Amino acid sequence: QVQLVESGGGLVLAGDSLRLSCVASGRALKEYSMAWFRQRPGKGREFAAGIKWSGDITQYADSVKGRFTISRDDAKNTVYLQMNSLKTEDTAVYYCAADVGWGLEIVEEDYEYWGQGTQVTVSS
Repeated sequence: QVQLVESGGGLVLAGDSLRLSCVASGRALKEYSMAWFRQRPGKGREFAAGIKWSGDITQYADSVKGRFTISRDDAKNTVYLQMNSLKTEDTAVYYCAADVGWGLEIVEEDYEYWGQGTQVTVSS
């Protein structure tokens, strides 16, 4: 099992950048595929970005593609979400999640370990 803690959220202006971090403990991060999900106000939780356990494959939701970058540093047991050109629509609670496998389609149900989330608010 692995415990996940997100950080780096905050209040920013549209067009700004923000970097989220997710630190794993209990187990080595390298054992897991990692993903970021988000829940926007009044909406359900949705996939944003994912990275395979091997680090060589990433996947992004269309809504964030070209603006967000997911990366991992297994030596630091940390996964990152670099968010650029932020829009008000990106306002959400962002959750880090871990999965022991990897599939062509990243679905919330496959991820067994979750952080508590970090709030990102983008104002215009």
